[in-house]
Amino acid sequence: MQLLFSITWGSVSGWWTPVCLLLGLLYAWLMYRQPVSLGKGARYGLFALRTIAVFIISFLLIAPLVRSIAYNPQKPLVLIAQDNSESIKLFKNNSLSLGEGWGEVLKQQLGDQYDVREFNFSRDLQDELSNKFDGKQTNISSALHQLNERFVNQNVGALILATDGLYNQGSDPRYEAKNFKTNIYTIALGDTTAKRDLLIGNVNYNKAAYLGNDFEVEVLAEAYQAKGENIRLSVTEDGKQVFTQNDPVIADNFKKLVPLKLNADKKGIHKYTISIAPVKNEASLQNNTETIYVEVLDAKQKILLLYDGPHPDISVIKQAIEANRNYEVKASLVSDLPKLKLSDYSLIIMYQSASNSSGTLQDFITKSKIPVWYMAGAQTNLPQFNSEQKSVQINSGRDEMQEVFALPMAEFSLFTISDSTRNKIAHFPPLLAPFGNYSGSGTGQVLLKQKIGQVPTSYPLLAFNDENGRRIGILTGEGLWRWALSEYQTYGNHHALEELLGQGVQYLTANANHQRFRVYPAKNVFDEGENVILNAELYNDALELVNTPDVRIDLKSQSGKNYSFLFTRNGQSYQLDAGTLPVDEYAYTATAKLGNQQFKAGGQLTVKTLNLETRQTAADHRLLFDLAKQSGGQMVYPSQISRLADLIRKNENIKTVVYEDKHYSDLIDLKWIFAVILGLLSLEWFMRKREGEI
Repeated sequence: MQLLFSITWGSVSGWWTPVCLLLGLLYAWLMYRQPVSLGKGARYGLFALRTIAVFIISFLLIAPLVRSIAYNPQKPLVLIAQDNSESIKLFKNNSLSLGEGWGEVLKQQLGDQYDVREFNFSRDLQDELSNKFDGKQTNISSALHQLNERFVNQNVGALILATDGLYNQGSDPRYEAKNFKTNIYTIALGDTTAKRDLLIGNVNYNKAAYLGNDFEVEVLAEAYQAKGENIRLSVTEDGKQVFTQNDPVIADNFKKLVPLKLNADKKGIHKYTISIAPVKNEASLQNNTETIYVEVLDAKQKILLLYDGPHPDISVIKQAIEANRNYEVKASLVSDLPKLKLSDYSLIIMYQSASNSSGTLQDFITKSKIPVWYMAGAQTNLPQFNSEQKSVQINSGRDEMQEVFALPMAEFSLFTISDSTRNKIAHFPPLLAPFGNYSGSGTGQVLLKQKIGQVPTSYPLLAFNDENGRRIGILTGEGLWRWALSEYQTYGNHHALEELLGQGVQYLTANANHQRFRVYPAKNVFDEGENVILNAELYNDALELVNTPDVRIDLKSQSGKNYSFLFTRNGQSYQLDAGTLPVDEYAYTATAKLGNQQFKAGGQLTVKTLNLETRQTAADHRLLFDLAKQSGGQMVYPSQISRLADLIRKNENIKTVVYEDKHYSDLIDLKWIFAVILGLLSLEWFMRKREGEI
């Protein structure tokens, strides 16, 4: 780093400098024009000391600035991201994969002129390279997005992406790579040659069905280099065969979508195993079997979504909530209330409308204590909004809206929101909230606060409360359609919005039947490697949440293993993170004792195997070629990895960048200036003392 200093001027002209010098000369002349006993040399010396001291003091009074310029060179960053998913292990040939320590070798070849950072990825991005290849999912787009965010506004010279091009999560990496403003060099791992293989390419199904109904499952059966063989597809439920079908393979590259219909004849979680019988010399047998779980329900919970006028948020809310098959949303105008049977619904969502506008609705809400989720916006009557609930009060003297960003609160504990959803929400575009002062009741919890521009506020954007046994939700902004569009554009799905609204609805409707002790998992089926989260709620005789007693839970797998845990207190309820559990089906029993009353609750959950990485056995090098070409990089094979260092060194766009940092400070802030003035005046005093002038 190189530093340069210079004097510059603020609001005062530099022409005052000669005036300061003249002032110093005049002051010294007045003091020493008629010396009494001073010699000529001493008089001139004292004259000079006084002139310099007065000049410096007067010069400081015109407030000059010191400009310091720092030149900070930053080496070009070379980012290495290696695929650590299970699909890499499918390719046994060493010429198709990377050897151990290849990243360190490349770092040595590049030398000290480059700053090399290493990462590995599967579902998420991790620091350092890894040769475990144990990732159950591959999300190349997410890895690019995380790297781009982490090194934004830095001198990223090149990204080296080592992968087979196969991904099963996230959007097409080509779209995300366009946001990565650097050269991407791809290392094409794996073999693009199709091998003899029969496999289940994909299974489409609904995770929930209703008792007594038939439901459809679509199975994509694929066969490669197996012309003349038969695809023998079978489906079993708890070991009992419920479907079978044979299809001849009529081409080397053969695909067939097989629709099948199953019956939901019993309540609970049903396990279905879909299998294709293996043939001789298959490349992989892991992709011949897929297990799915379908929850059979008695009936859907009905939710009433009331609004005064059309708005794009209405369809977004309806679709996001109905992503959970347990819920059915009825969207209706408030004017159509006489046609509805309110007792059929377990939750009412008031979208920019007020129950005060209908005496029947207000009476029903008061008497039934049905949970209500209020959503405010530009059309909300704020006085009515404030009178219907006490959780969030909005006081506004004018009818205006302002843009507010969402700021997730880590201390929120009424229900669980995943870290990925919190991160997405924090980067969503702003909602429109009524302008004014916001205040809370103090008894509720805020999940999202408002951030106006870059300034965090204490104003609630999304809050939940329990008002005298009735659960309340408050959303103080409109524009959820913006969140839906933004999430789909970036991630290709609506998972964060669905989780946010779904978890909110689950909390609000959780105790509609006034069950005193409830234990429920965050979801009924967890993926392999995913943390198993369970929640518990305990109510006293007044149906108030309490969490003073301990809550214990025992999980027993079908294979006979037992796991015991103690819930941790989380706000007013309980939560348990049981970590990752082995693939199996589990029954759980939880117990709690409140006073002399003993409570027990049970249920079941499943940890299912992920076979996503074995569904494709041929690498996709076309994707890697496109990524390199559109970014100005180049694709190489593992055998050509020694070329990477030369390609990077010869790229004129990859070079050290020098950043200029200018800083201005008042000259009077420099402490050594005062030391100089004190030294000059002290030396003058000493000389005068020695000459007998004092």
